[in-house]
Order: sequence, then structure tokens, then C-alpha cells
Amino acid sequence: MAENEKTIMLVCAAGMSTSMLVQRMDAAAKKDGITANIFATGASDADNKLAENDVNVLLLGPQVRFMKDQFEKKLADKKIPVDVIDMRAYGMMDGETVLQQAMKLIG
Repeated sequence: MAENEKTIMLVCAAGMSTSMLVQRMDAAAKKDGITANIFATGASDADNKLAENDVNVLLLGPQVRFMKDQFEKKLADKKIPVDVIDMRAYGMMDGETVLQQAMKLIG
């Protein structure tokens, strides 16, 4: 992992719908000169992925927004921000907007 690399984890119901968004976020990161490891997973495997990866931010797909409190409690001690992806940006598969949302949360 590069020194300034940020790890952005996206969680959706099955991990499928966010795969195109990951590709668009990757393209936006390259364009913006941001070194990022961006990946998606299904909600059922999220705990395993959190254990395996040093995550800087966790973004939830709109369809699993109800899990936000649960992830915030789990990640509070690690100081990992959790947010729901903007529904419009998600629907438009707007990788740039979602990347900027993640970067703002990372700080």
C-alpha cells in the first residue's frame, strides 16, 4: 500500500451493484491524482473485509442505509467514518461525486 493511499470500502446488499461505481471511482481517483484502494463487498461479508483491510472510510449503498448505526457503533473505536452514498450520485453511478464524499469524510 502506498504511503498516502486511502482505502475506501463500499457496502451494498450483495456487492454487485457497487462494482460499476468502484470502476468509476477508480477512474476519478486516477484523474484527480488520488491514490486509493476502492473496493465493494456485500453486507454479509463486510465484517470479514473490515478485519482484512485497513479501511479509511466505509460508504453504504442507499439500499443498506438501515445498517449505518450498526456500522458506526462497530467502527467508533477505530475512528472510521461511515456514511450513506448520496442516492442521486449512486443512481447516476457518479464516481467523482462519491469519491469526493469519501475524501471529505477521511479529512
